[in-house]
Amino acid sequence: MRTISHTLRATLLALLLVSAPAFAQVAPPSAPQAGVTWSSLSGEQRKLLSSFSGQWDHLPAQRQQALARGSERWLNMNTEQKGEARDRFQRWRTLPPERRQVLRDRWEQFRSLPPERQQAVRENFRRFRNFTPERRQQLRQQWQRATPEQRQQMLQHSRERPQPAAQSFHPRRSR
Repeated sequence: MRTISHTLRATLLALLLVSAPAFAQVAPPSAPQAGVTWSSLSGEQRKLLSSFSGQWDHLPAQRQQALARGSERWLNMNTEQKGEARDRFQRWRTLPPERRQVLRDRWEQFRSLPPERQQAVRENFRRFRNFTPERRQQLRQQWQRATPEQRQQMLQHSRERPQPAAQSFHPRRSR
């Protein structure tokens, strides 16, 4: 029973780390932030993060903050949201390491965008997600067939004048 509990906690922790980008509302970089003390975490957070208890004080402040935020988000999720996060984590785990690195790099690119550009990307993604699978596939193919110059024009056009996602979204991969 203890092994199952430990495995479940480890899985939940990994889910928190992987699902963070999906829930993040990234603030602009600021001054270095202080770490989170183990004692400042709620009992539920400490239980969820128990595998880190012995090394918590040695983790970088940024890592402590990310784990604290992630555990708080996890604890506030409903059952359906937790299931979706588990599904995302499972998909993440099946990706080859090279693909994971590409996604990490894209996440860093996204985080480096100004807040208004991040919001525009989020809005385009939301719109794209609401299209039918057929329409999404059609848009992916259109993007893939475009020359670099055409892609650049599509991107420039989307920055100048917000358009429906069909015209402004530029997926980088097909599913």
